[in-house]
Amino acid sequence: MIGLMVGVMACQTTTETESVSDSELVLSDSVAYDSAYAKSIGADNYGMKQYVMAFLKTGPNRSADKEEAMRLQRAHLDNITRMAEEGKLVLAGPFLDNDSIRGIYIFDVRTVEEARALTETDPAIEAGSLVMELRPWYGSAALMDVNKLHKKAAKEGI
Repeated sequence: MIGLMVGVMACQTTTETESVSDSELVLSDSVAYDSAYAKSIGADNYGMKQYVMAFLKTGPNRSADKEEAMRLQRAHLDNITRMAEEGKLVLAGPFLDNDSIRGIYIFDVRTVEEARALTETDPAIEAGSLVMELRPWYGSAALMDVNKLHKKAAKEGI
């Protein structure tokens, strides 16, 4: 699986109460709490928020047909792009070994049920090529800006 985004938590700071816009991401050695920014990304008092993490695992119906596998992979990547553009998928990417856990998603949703509904739209899940294990997760609210940062760093799309 080729991932849309592979990221490590991004630290962002702004000056005073200025919030980060799509066109402006300010990184600094000087970190100061910014209540407007924290509120805009849904941060709690610790700068954290709840997400749902999905572990994408090898499913029971892996196609041996190379053309079918490529078609399914393209549809899977298109679905990742769609969910990211909708703001529901914060981070996605493959693991680089060839284990049964193929990759991860981090969803900006409050419940496992909401994440399950999103994963069920994935053609690879529908085909049984992948299965998902969904877990509630508590992480940095700054992850909400990973997609903006990724667009600045990616020379080519998937």
